[in-house]
Amino acid sequence: MIVSTRGRYAIRVMLDVASHNSDGYVPMKEVADRQNISLKYLEKIMPILVKNNLIEGVHGKGGGYKLTREPKDYRIGDIVRLTEGDLAPVSCLECNSTPCEKKEECLTIAMWSKLNDLINDFFDDITLEDLLQRRI
Repeated sequence: MIVSTRGRYAIRVMLDVASHNSDGYVPMKEVADRQNISLKYLEKIMPILVKNNLIEGVHGKGGGYKLTREPKDYRIGDIVRLTEGDLAPVSCLECNSTPCEKKEECLTIAMWSKLNDLINDFFDDITLEDLLQRRI
């Protein structure tokens, strides 16, 4: 599994907005400047975060983005799955995948299942607050 720039940038954006949340709405341009992410690329990420109610946005003067809940209530796993899709290490474990015809006799499925659980548990065990407080 490789996390793309979209997934990594989404986490950075969420952390930036979280760390400036007390300032009110955070302009996307400021986030782009601080995170050294192109504004054009951010314009593709922000709607995903808004649509899924991770952040809310206001247009116009004084507008920008802010969190919809506290940093402790955002699991990194949710952000990564939102931007990357399923985190399964093999296709037969992806959500809604066609059941593998060899599943019953597969000698490796237990290994892949355990890795899948480790990956998801790892990311689900970390919150934005954990990263902001450097608790990881």
